[in-house]
Amino acid sequence: MDHPDNPALPLDTDLFHAVNRPAAERRAASLVARRSIKGAHQAAWLLNAIACMDLTTLAGDDTPDRVRRLCGKARRPLADHIMAGLGLDDMPRTGAVCVYPTMVSAAVQALDGSGIPVASVATGFPAGLMPLDLRLAEIRYAVEQGAQEIDIVITRAHVLGGDWTALYDEIAAMKDACGAAHMKAILATGDLVTLSNVYAASIVAMQAGADFIKTSTGKEGVNATLPVGLTMCRAIRDHRAATGNIVGFKPAGGMKTAKDALNWQVLMREELGRDWLRPGLFRLGASSMLGDIERQLEHHVTGRYAASHRHALA
Repeated sequence: MDHPDNPALPLDTDLFHAVNRPAAERRAASLVARRSIKGAHQAAWLLNAIACMDLTTLAGDDTPDRVRRLCGKARRPLADHIMAGLGLDDMPRTGAVCVYPTMVSAAVQALDGSGIPVASVATGFPAGLMPLDLRLAEIRYAVEQGAQEIDIVITRAHVLGGDWTALYDEIAAMKDACGAAHMKAILATGDLVTLSNVYAASIVAMQAGADFIKTSTGKEGVNATLPVGLTMCRAIRDHRAATGNIVGFKPAGGMKTAKDALNWQVLMREELGRDWLRPGLFRLGASSMLGDIERQLEHHVTGRYAASHRHALA
């Protein structure tokens, strides 16, 4: 998997700027309104969405058996008759499987030989309100268990109080604890109030070394929205223009349909370009979305919609 590493740089708040929310909302709405992807093109985009998906289970009643079933779905996300109808020989696979740290070992075993990486949330997910030394210890534990990607959560209070140095130092320490694992910084954008805060937090996270920036934990009242995604993608673009460094993007939370998968890919294509339509730079943090994608692909193959229970997640 081609993941560029984003090296840490000194904190520079001069790169911050205000974001016009109505303008961002109009731009996001226009992107998806003027794009209509149909037929074989839609099927191809949905297959790409599967390849960019972090298939996720983050429930309080997770068990090793549930994680193993999820990993089985990650290995074989489509039914054989859909594969045959699409004329595909090689089964697609998801971009990663994302679990809690205590479930990493089960996921690593279940995915052995598949080439699918295991991602783990850490740092007191979802609130992040734990002492920093404990959050760093949780990162190291997940990496020791075999996680290749770590999804960290930030202290929202640092953003809301404008304490950018504290935010930078925290994320930089987390990146160091990740070692060779790639780090995705969850900004919990639904808690950050303004798009200007979202932009500033994105810039700080990238300067501190985040390899991906991610919208949400999926546990906030508001999760991934297209205006937030637009703001974060523009921050990624500005960071690259200023530094030459490339950072990935992951929307997560609230995405349930194949249409959502298409809309987010349209945003990536229009704002960041084709390079960001691959798992090395783009992930969809979702689980229920996969069932609807499979249903839409079956309709493309057969001309009929199957009952949703025929496409259970795992």
